[in-house]
Amino acid sequence: MERTAPFIPHLKSCLLCVVFLAGSLPAALSQQVRKNLAAFDTKKYHFGFALSGNSSDFNVNLTPDFTFSDSLQAIINTPQAGFNLALVASWNATKNVHIRFLPGLSFQDRTLAYRFLKEGEADLKQRRTESVYLDFPLMLKLRTDRVGNFAAYALVGGKLSKDMQSQEETNQQLQSEYILRLESGNSSIDLGAGVDVFLPFFKFSIEGKFELGQRNILIQDESRYSAPLQSLKTRSFILSLLFEG
Repeated sequence: MERTAPFIPHLKSCLLCVVFLAGSLPAALSQQVRKNLAAFDTKKYHFGFALSGNSSDFNVNLTPDFTFSDSLQAIINTPQAGFNLALVASWNATKNVHIRFLPGLSFQDRTLAYRFLKEGEADLKQRRTESVYLDFPLMLKLRTDRVGNFAAYALVGGKLSKDMQSQEETNQQLQSEYILRLESGNSSIDLGAGVDVFLPFFKFSIEGKFELGQRNILIQDESRYSAPLQSLKTRSFILSLLFEG
């Protein structure tokens, strides 16, 4: 199987940038005189919203006995860009431990390209899946003490999702060409890091997060596109801007 635009190295670079900012900004700006939102951490509950961009593809496993033949030569897994919109509800268990619930919508596209050999020439068939997920993530946020108007944090949690645009009930026999069918329900483990910036009137955060799907969402109907696959799991990197009051 082939992939274009390698996913994990690219995402590691993005996350390392976020971690670098998390570590360097507080130290660099620790001499700031005015402390914004000085009473922010004394409040138990905070609310806001998040705007995000995502890069999504599949974690692909081929069937154990599958071998590429003269007809099917390669399966190419290509990340696609999307975006997320979410509300933020945060409970401060302590000033350093926060529980966050971020219900929202996630627009995620993924593409698998199948390269067949037809009459001696390559014939590329792309199967693009367009998902609109209704997300219910619950996150544990572990934050450092404030240094001036900055604080770094790490994230760990999980998420349940429902694809509102799933074609799991689609009858393949009624389609002009076979599609790649996916289940609507999904779950993931989320890991990330970020930086809180306390501004005069609200708190602004930037964070990077990996979402690693835990369910095999492939519907195996033995079509020419699903037959070579044992499982498909979702995989995304999300870069978010959060605003809390």
